[in-house]
Amino acid sequence: MLEVKSLTKTFGGFRALDDLSLTVPRGAVYGLVGPNGAGKSTLIRCLMGIYRPDSGSITLDEQPVYENYDKKSRMVYIPDEIFHEGSDSLRDLRKLYAAAYPRFDQALFDRLGDCFELSQRQPIRRFSKGMQKQAAFWLAICCRPELLILDEPVDGLDPVMRRQIMGLILEDVAEHGTTVLVSSHNLRELEDICDHVGIMHGGKMLLERSLSALQDNMVKVQLVAELPLPAELEVVHQSTVGRVQTLIVRGNADTVQPLLAQCHPLLCDILPLSLEEVFIYELGGVDYEVKDILL
Repeated sequence: MLEVKSLTKTFGGFRALDDLSLTVPRGAVYGLVGPNGAGKSTLIRCLMGIYRPDSGSITLDEQPVYENYDKKSRMVYIPDEIFHEGSDSLRDLRKLYAAAYPRFDQALFDRLGDCFELSQRQPIRRFSKGMQKQAAFWLAICCRPELLILDEPVDGLDPVMRRQIMGLILEDVAEHGTTVLVSSHNLRELEDICDHVGIMHGGKMLLERSLSALQDNMVKVQLVAELPLPAELEVVHQSTVGRVQTLIVRGNADTVQPLLAQCHPLLCDILPLSLEEVFIYELGGVDYEVKDILL
């Protein structure tokens, strides 16, 4: 289990992380989401020991991560921007990764050659952005990590390769219990693969829950009613087109339905929210102005 407690990191007086806590269960696929500037990349760099936190703790299986070779050798990070200098090829990096990661699987590396179809001799800096991402995933998967951390992982990949790589990662989760933390703005794809979600804002953790619990805490209602809405109904957002009201209501369908019945509705549809909609309306309760973009 990856656990972060009361993490704080400042840069020249700016508090990028502010008493942030996070828990990623072992074997989970955890989606880390938030607006630009929320502190996601700073958090990831702290997790990997690139930044040293000002205060707080980061532990993997109850052991601190910072300057802990044993734990760091079980963690692999793929950043948003891949950078290679010099003439390093995939063949060179395979030797480097095999030396740095004791669990590196040489046989798996050979088998995945048919999947990625990349030159092992050509310098990686000459690869396209998408090809560099493929090379990073190829090496990362072969490290057999206990914790895989991904920052905007599918950026630059074509749809077929996105599906191929995510399939490989989920297979690793299922067979080896790999824990995956994914930071991404592509909430539609996160919704397909994640079982836990954390929403960051302003360097803090706004909320974190299982995806099912998060989506069960808010619903969309399309309503035509004869009477006003009951005061007990917690409406997060409301818009009206003609006689049809579209409501974003906190609560699940079982608790919201009896309250809506008090309005004597002529039309009442209760719909689940996507992760993207949950993200928009949860942040709308902080300081984002949510406009009528989801009707």
